[in-house]
Amino acid sequence: MDDRLLQSLETPCVVIDLNIARANIRKMQEEANACACALRPHIKTHKMPMFAKWQIEAGAAGITCAKVSEAEIMADSGIDDIFIAYPLVGELRISRAIALSRRVKRLILGIDSYAGAATLSAAAARAGERLEVRLEIDTGRRRTGVSPTEAADLAARVVALPCINLTGIFTFKSLMSAGERVTDIGAAAEEEAALMADAAEAIRGAGVDIADISAGSTPTGTAVARSGLVNEIRPGTYIFNDYLTFLEGHNAMGDIAARIYATVVSVSGSRAVIDGGSKTFPMDTALNSPPFFIPSYAMFTGRDDLALTRLNEEHGMIDSLSGKPTGLTVGQIIELIPPHICPAINMHNSVYLFENGTLRREPVAARGALF
Repeated sequence: MDDRLLQSLETPCVVIDLNIARANIRKMQEEANACACALRPHIKTHKMPMFAKWQIEAGAAGITCAKVSEAEIMADSGIDDIFIAYPLVGELRISRAIALSRRVKRLILGIDSYAGAATLSAAAARAGERLEVRLEIDTGRRRTGVSPTEAADLAARVVALPCINLTGIFTFKSLMSAGERVTDIGAAAEEEAALMADAAEAIRGAGVDIADISAGSTPTGTAVARSGLVNEIRPGTYIFNDYLTFLEGHNAMGDIAARIYATVVSVSGSRAVIDGGSKTFPMDTALNSPPFFIPSYAMFTGRDDLALTRLNEEHGMIDSLSGKPTGLTVGQIIELIPPHICPAINMHNSVYLFENGTLRREPVAARGALF
């Protein structure tokens, strides 16, 4: 980016290189197609209908959301095949999901308990609707999802409910193996695919005919698809990539489409302060922790000697790791790459889109979609 464009930025801000994003979309779609596996990308990374449409135009089967409010925003833009991959609990969410199901061609809801499924069934019956659901399997992440050993029994109970159509199973595991965070993509993907295949076999053995086995995150998606044991993958971060996906071996640094720009507002010896703090940079990646021991809340382009070590709301404190002066100057605009781009996008009302030497704004339409 030339200096003229750089100086036009209102910092702190996110800038997305559209050529890199397009290439990332095309690459993942080609990899899924080569495996005869459906790609249903998660929109949690970009949260913008424009990018979701690009993914569908490239060949995606539909999209994945985490919240009903996200799905509503995508449906408002004409996207009509949506999976809400999160246990749908609560009267407000369920009533809105039922209303949404009447507006789109296909809406799939997530469940991970009999209580949740029974509540959905009762609400659907009152509304005169039938809801498609998938059962979430816990393959080692230890958040939502039923144990693989309990999946068949739960599926048999769920399929007997009226107004519920159980069509598949899904999971989110990422780089976990044997219950621990790992760096071996192959091992994590192999375990993920095998666990899902075993759960599907047990469910079918219990007399429940499911069609879809959905798995795969950005680092594991391609390897899980190549296993031939699943028929859908749901990566999200791949559209932009970030420093964590780089460390995980998914992409090169040149494949990172989104950068954060900030302005230096104060300099004192080996410390500098920028205008982006905890309202700009996510803090969900613990510093100096296994397996990657990331030393900074953002990485500096071309400056391995600097670390963003402390964040207040409006202040980002940069330390020189050598103890020498940072070499930064007041008013200087610097480029940073966050470890995890998804929550970073959610912190901004809009982003800059960079293409062919120009910048334009795009609202993050699903930012803050909480319910």
